[in-house]
Amino acid sequence: SERPRELPGAEEPRQAASLPPGTALGRMAIPRVGLSVMIAGGADKRTLRRAVGHIPGTSLPGEPGNVGLAGHRDRYFRPLKDVRADDEITLTTPEGTFHYRVDWTEVVEPAAVHVLDDTAEPALTLVTCYPFYYVGPAPRRFIVRARQVRYEAAEAGP
Repeated sequence: SERPRELPGAEEPRQAASLPPGTALGRMAIPRVGLSVMIAGGADKRTLRRAVGHIPGTSLPGEPGNVGLAGHRDRYFRPLKDVRADDEITLTTPEGTFHYRVDWTEVVEPAAVHVLDDTAEPALTLVTCYPFYYVGPAPRRFIVRARQVRYEAAEAGP
C-alpha cells in the first residue's frame, strides 16, 4: 500500500489500503491527559470528523512496524499538547490491548513523512496539526512516538 507523501492534516483526503475508511478499529486512551477516543480506518475528512483515523500504509496494531494514527487538534487530539515522555497509551482492539510508552514528541513540517517509516520494534505514531491553537489550516504537525511495551490478548468468548 502506498504511504502518504505528506502527513495528514485537515485538508488531505486519504483512502485506507488496509481498512475501508470509517471501519471501526478500536479505542485509544492516554489516561494521564484524559484522552479516550475511537479509532477508525482511514485519515479522510469524513473519518476524522467521527474518530481518530488509522493512516493508510502504516501497520495495524499487532503487526510488526509502526502504527500511524491521525486526529484533529481541535476535536480529539487537543489533549496531546500535555503528553510527555513515559506516558502510557493503550490501543484496545477486538484482538486484545496493546500498551505503549511515549518516547518523544516533536513538531515537524507536513512533508516529514519519515516519522511514519517502519520501525524495527512495534511502535505507535500519533499525528495532529500544530500549533494547537491556530485559526485555519495549521502549518506544522505535532508528532507523538511511543513503543509497544506489552500486549494482552482478549479473553476468548464462551
